[in-house]
Amino acid sequence: MRALELLAPAKNLECGIAAIDHGADAVYIGASRFGARSAAGNSIEDIQKLCDYAHPFGVKVYVTVNTIIYDDELEPTRQLLQQLAAIGVDAILVQDMAVLEIAQQIPIAVHASTQTDNRTAEKVSWLHSLGFSRAVLARELSIDEIATIHQSVPDIDLEVFVHGALCVSYSGICYASQHCFKRSANRGDCAQFCRIRFSLVDADNKEIEHERYLLSLKDMNQSEHLLTLAEAGATSFKIEGRLKDVAYVKNVTAAYSEKLNAIVQRFPSMYCRASLGHCTYTFTPDLKKTFNRGYTTYFTEGRKPDIASFDTPKAIGEYVGKVKEIRHDSFNVAGTASFANGDGLCFLNADKQFEGFRANRAVGNRIFPFKMPVGLRPGMSLYRNNDQEFERILSKPSATRKIPIKVVLLVQDFGFHVGATITELGLFISVPFPTEHQEALKSPHENIIRQLSKFGDTKYDCTEVSFADDFNYFIPNSVLAEMRRALTEQLDKTLSERLSEVEKVSDTGKSSHQNPPKYPYPYLYNISNRQSRNFYGAKDLTAYELKGGDGPIMQCRHCIRFSLGYCVRRGGKKPTWHEPLSLVLGDGRRFRLEFDCKNCQMNVYAS
Repeated sequence: MRALELLAPAKNLECGIAAIDHGADAVYIGASRFGARSAAGNSIEDIQKLCDYAHPFGVKVYVTVNTIIYDDELEPTRQLLQQLAAIGVDAILVQDMAVLEIAQQIPIAVHASTQTDNRTAEKVSWLHSLGFSRAVLARELSIDEIATIHQSVPDIDLEVFVHGALCVSYSGICYASQHCFKRSANRGDCAQFCRIRFSLVDADNKEIEHERYLLSLKDMNQSEHLLTLAEAGATSFKIEGRLKDVAYVKNVTAAYSEKLNAIVQRFPSMYCRASLGHCTYTFTPDLKKTFNRGYTTYFTEGRKPDIASFDTPKAIGEYVGKVKEIRHDSFNVAGTASFANGDGLCFLNADKQFEGFRANRAVGNRIFPFKMPVGLRPGMSLYRNNDQEFERILSKPSATRKIPIKVVLLVQDFGFHVGATITELGLFISVPFPTEHQEALKSPHENIIRQLSKFGDTKYDCTEVSFADDFNYFIPNSVLAEMRRALTEQLDKTLSERLSEVEKVSDTGKSSHQNPPKYPYPYLYNISNRQSRNFYGAKDLTAYELKGGDGPIMQCRHCIRFSLGYCVRRGGKKPTWHEPLSLVLGDGRRFRLEFDCKNCQMNVYAS
């Protein structure tokens, strides 16, 4: 049986706890430094609190230490990893091989971040030989490519992104932000070059597209492909979003948790969840209501034409209907959606730009904006990117997570045994209670069931209390309460011991090869410190951040020529322009495009 892990993002402690409450099997969070989202750092104290909250449910906590490291940061990195190991984090995500070596000395389990550009079986095999217990695969891979990697390297866990924002370049080899803004994506400080407007011009300076978001992709949504991904060999399903707010974490985590539960329920002999507990919600999860630029399955089923969001890099949200009648201060909407005061709405105007506005008041399907949008016309499609009523529900406590147990009361010569079965583990524990037997004057069944079911604010949910049909002993409520308390303590102790046993046999990051094979692509090394240089046997530091480079500043599976319908190899129109094409910023800076048709890849060069 394979355990399926839902991995949720945590910007901070609040988001991490929300993710656990809403069904995550694991959480990834950034420490104070060296994470690939520099704006989402957390203290050791908060990460320890998250571990303390997560581990009783069997939920793992992974910490991102996945930037490249400079020489003067090696010792602070060592100190950070020692602190993380001491508080019991389950693994760290790594890009820099110096961090790998430090982690193996401590030791602490290591996962290969997507920043190590994991798109081939060769690369994943190499990473496994170094001691990585998991590889986070490139977002661009298809189901077939994931299956090939799993078949070639079956002993490494494969983590795949299933939801959230998409980087247009293969992760780890995007240098555009560093080149243009001196903000390195490999140092956790990406300025989102791909969300900027460009014009597309040919070699004769003929404009093909005017000021559009040609590198901006829609958001990923693999909620309907989880079973296929599991069958291909993926074991961890990752939600992007360490910069997202708690409402996003709650809704998306709950939505994917329900999807994975359905798979487990359908195939109980093949799959189980990687942690304990069942969640109940005060809302119905709905991915359309969460921040999104429109959804795509990206390359899961092969190359598709509609993966980009050329008109806006901002949230579009859910389609709510067509604009019908417009008055001087309001308009109505043809559709079945209901609206609330304060809803955020938007539409694509005649200039192919999204205009957003706020509903001051909503009466049925008639909207009264704070200010009537100038570009709004009858027949236009309307989208809601902020649902006030949904956000109101999510702003309050919106889920509880409990571990189901079944309690049994047994009669013994010395008194009683109270026991419990942890349903998801099939694990039984019991506590003896020596006491005299007192015959009951009336049936005690109802009171015993009521008292032994009261697990209140603990993490347990009693779904059943059983005893023999002829049970007829009076037990005072104070004794029943003591039974429940002792049973709770024993459950906590047993779970802690069980989880500690699992941790003892887990991979701690030891290399399986004394002399791992060299990886044959030096351009991808991103060497920024002497320890990493020695690891690779390189002559010099190669990081773009330190010395620049003549290679592409982006390597993309997304192809502008294909998206515009001009890929002849895939049935598109024959271009009339003269190549090379270039992307041009408003300030005149140009970026040459190279179409590597052999590898079905688009490279972006700084001109």
